[in-house]
Amino acid sequence: MGNADSKLNFRKAVIQLTTKTQPVEATDDAFWDQFWTETATTVQDVFALVPAAEIRAVREESPSNLATLCYKAVEKLVQGADSGCPSEKERQIVLNCVRLLTRILPYIFEDADWRGFFWSTVPGAGRAGQDEGDDDGARPLAESLLLAVSDLFFCPDFTVQSHKSAGSDTAEDMQSIDSCEYIWEAGVGFAQSPPLNYIHDLNRMELLKLLLTCFSEAMYLPPSADNILNPWVTFFCATDNRHSLPLFTSLLNVVCAYDPVGYGIPYNHLMFSDYREVLVEHAVQVLIVTLEHETGPAAAQHSLDHSDSTMEDQEPVGPDNLFVNYLSRIHREEDFSFILKGLARLMTNPLIQTYLPNSAKKIQFHQELLVLFWKLCDFNKKFLFFVLKSSDVLDVLVPILFYLNDARADQSRVGLLHIGVFILLLLSGERNFGVRLNKPYSVRVPMDIPVFTGTHADLLIVIFHKIITSGHQRLQPLFDCLLTVVVNVSPYLKSLSMVAANKLLHLLEAFSTNWFLFSASQNHHLVFFLLEVFNNIIQYQFDGNCNLVYAIIRKRNVFHQLANLSSDPATIHKALQVKKKSTAGISRINSQETISMEGSRPAVPAEPGTLKASLVAIPAIDKLTEKAHVSEDGTMVCLQQMTTDQHAHSTQHTHAPQPQAAGDQDAHSPPTHAHSTQHTHAPQPQAAGDQDAHSTQHTHAPQPQAAGDQDAHSTQHTHAPQPQAAGDQDAHSTQHTHAPQPQAAGDQDAHSPQHTHAPQPQAAGDQDAHSPQHTHAPQPQAAGDQHAHSPQHTHAPQPQAAGDQDAHSTQHTHAPQPQAAGDQHRHSPRSSAADTSGIAGASDTESNSGRDNKEAFQPESELARSRLSSVSSSATYWNPTPDWVISWKSKLPLQTIMRLLQVLVPQVEKICIDKGLTDESEILKFLQHGTLVGLLPVPHPILIRKYQANAGTAMWFRTYMWGVIYLRNVDPPIWYDTDVRLFEIQRI
Repeated sequence: MGNADSKLNFRKAVIQLTTKTQPVEATDDAFWDQFWTETATTVQDVFALVPAAEIRAVREESPSNLATLCYKAVEKLVQGADSGCPSEKERQIVLNCVRLLTRILPYIFEDADWRGFFWSTVPGAGRAGQDEGDDDGARPLAESLLLAVSDLFFCPDFTVQSHKSAGSDTAEDMQSIDSCEYIWEAGVGFAQSPPLNYIHDLNRMELLKLLLTCFSEAMYLPPSADNILNPWVTFFCATDNRHSLPLFTSLLNVVCAYDPVGYGIPYNHLMFSDYREVLVEHAVQVLIVTLEHETGPAAAQHSLDHSDSTMEDQEPVGPDNLFVNYLSRIHREEDFSFILKGLARLMTNPLIQTYLPNSAKKIQFHQELLVLFWKLCDFNKKFLFFVLKSSDVLDVLVPILFYLNDARADQSRVGLLHIGVFILLLLSGERNFGVRLNKPYSVRVPMDIPVFTGTHADLLIVIFHKIITSGHQRLQPLFDCLLTVVVNVSPYLKSLSMVAANKLLHLLEAFSTNWFLFSASQNHHLVFFLLEVFNNIIQYQFDGNCNLVYAIIRKRNVFHQLANLSSDPATIHKALQVKKKSTAGISRINSQETISMEGSRPAVPAEPGTLKASLVAIPAIDKLTEKAHVSEDGTMVCLQQMTTDQHAHSTQHTHAPQPQAAGDQDAHSPPTHAHSTQHTHAPQPQAAGDQDAHSTQHTHAPQPQAAGDQDAHSTQHTHAPQPQAAGDQDAHSTQHTHAPQPQAAGDQDAHSPQHTHAPQPQAAGDQDAHSPQHTHAPQPQAAGDQHAHSPQHTHAPQPQAAGDQDAHSTQHTHAPQPQAAGDQHRHSPRSSAADTSGIAGASDTESNSGRDNKEAFQPESELARSRLSSVSSSATYWNPTPDWVISWKSKLPLQTIMRLLQVLVPQVEKICIDKGLTDESEILKFLQHGTLVGLLPVPHPILIRKYQANAGTAMWFRTYMWGVIYLRNVDPPIWYDTDVRLFEIQRI
């Protein structure tokens, strides 16, 4: 009964507060004490007994009473922090105040006129500063609140184990406590593991919830490219907080030391409450928010410089965020090992397979863990290098790939796919990541992918293919990032499996159809990326990649059709008409799909009614990355980036990035690795618009431009070798001006530049798998030949004539929309219309809740279509012109592949005829022992696109992180039904 009475008294106090029209004096302790002294409420009770409507009513009608309530609650926390809460009653008062403030703060933040309230001192409330007051008077209420919460985190017998002797009656002096002796868990910088105490864990969790609520002011400000620092985080992580180091260490250690499975007793999580899990979840959320502080180009650069310099006592520069500073200075290998093993253990937890269903505990905070891992790698380069130093990186890679594959059809988890891909993009910028991928994949985690025997590289390619071909349309902006990751690791892949090789070539086939190429101004960049992958493997890893070489030979027709792509108006018009007629999506037939792994479950769309937070658009790939060449000693030399409008083309080396076949990826790249890496710079395909940025490479990847701008690139490459009709083939000779770069051990040989001629492309019809194809003059393809992969959008799709749609045709029913040069993330045509159903240029931003209802699941067949389907019907129609086609066609880096076909196809055909072979294993054996040393063009230097910090991704991370925190905190629902402006909450 006592508890029921206390709730009733608390409710009466709330009613009195809302009905009083006159201000209640701050000195009226009898009234204010009703809210915290005589009550024993839980946080859930507080949320139920203090309705949102009543908080808003007090805010509007009796603002002075709301101000006094906040001030008095903070005052009680300050008193509790000073006294150390020696009695149970004082601890209860502190907890009640914490819960009340957690309930009220979001309503303070949602009103712009109230947002500055906590940063001013309350008139006549001098006690708020207490001992901490400075010479100018009382501290602002926010500072008093944050310092009190910080002190309470290390309050003996409340949140930490007391060190005083059992018989001592004197309370420990809070001002003289050395909180470094009270760190919550052993790990980084602390060796002792304090005994577990669930009461302490619960109290810490309530304080962390309040701290997170204080920091959540950021949710009530609209997205902005400006680096607006969160004043709550800035103060909490500054030198004023004397507990910043022990608190940072406590949060990090609690997260990394947590083992949700424990001794592995089946169903133990159903028999015992695990208070530590809730603490860990809140700890990781507070960590990622405090580490989010340094954003914007200058701050990001500062943090990177910090992490590159020695970790020894550095002078902090400016108002530094101490949490970021401490994170960047961790340098002991044992600390790195502790962090990596802890994060890998938690990330792998959802993948655990047991014979007894649901017998192992599964954590739900993997999105927060991915953000923490990202920040560790981004702020502490020594940690990144440690991760890549051994195969331990694969313990992180496999869970990330699992999440990507599992979430590909779920619109509510678009952010999860983005963060996973961003992490892989960051890792792929380092050579060691590509080398580690060669380790055989043996951990059979059930995934909805084809069964294969191969390496982690095969796993990565197979899952990327699955995302592109069967993910939902909101993932289109990620296509460039996915292919950039593959391009970055391709020079180091020693042996792709036949499954992975076929997947790559299937993607090329899908992206190189006429209607897809002509449907949007930037679609051709995907082809450039794929060609670059093939060229890297052929030039640097030919010897072990007979599967890919064989797949290229079998699909040679795709390369010949690209080389002979017709640019006359009639062909363009015909291709676009084919697009209009076709309603079928890209067929999976040519991707050689096989049965999925045993025990896997298919990726499914979100349940209707699922909530999701919108996201801001991600920057174009050229803004996300900077280009670097790998020099002979293995170091990377960054290429100077040029602004988009300058189209560095002119300077750019004539090579166009080499396109890859999207679907044939038979991992076999031609044997002579190194040799032919042609074009001295192996330019990599770039996202639209990014290509110039790196001056060195652009010749390829022309940027998509609005009709008419398209010639911009033409100026660029002087040689832009491209396969040509028979006879033009020497185009490549010009390109070898750069020294080939050394590759992973052993692969570099054979780089000699020899052949300067480009093999001639074959007529579209000679694709016969083994027939030699070089002697035919290129011929334009019939409109029906083009693999409908390209997404086409013209509305009103009509069924295509049978046979017209090449297996891959995924045609799009919306009209693609042109973009100004460079303006689109080359991922997807950007639509300016509000109804764009997805993300075309706006990436994953979904500001209209209705959008998500359109297509919760995109069938696999919509590969190419996904690129354009989100363009709005009101968008300006994209009008490809012959000049635009010629401007990028001339840069297609086909020489190496054409030369390979010119040399190998006749040999393979001769063997088949002479020996009457019908079994591909004999052909593979022949290719395995063959060599192209001296036959390929001069190898190009390896070009890597490394992630670079920028304001756009900083804003994306802030939006994503707060969206995750909002949706994960449902008990109690701290921010539910408040006027959040950083993102929108939408229902699927």
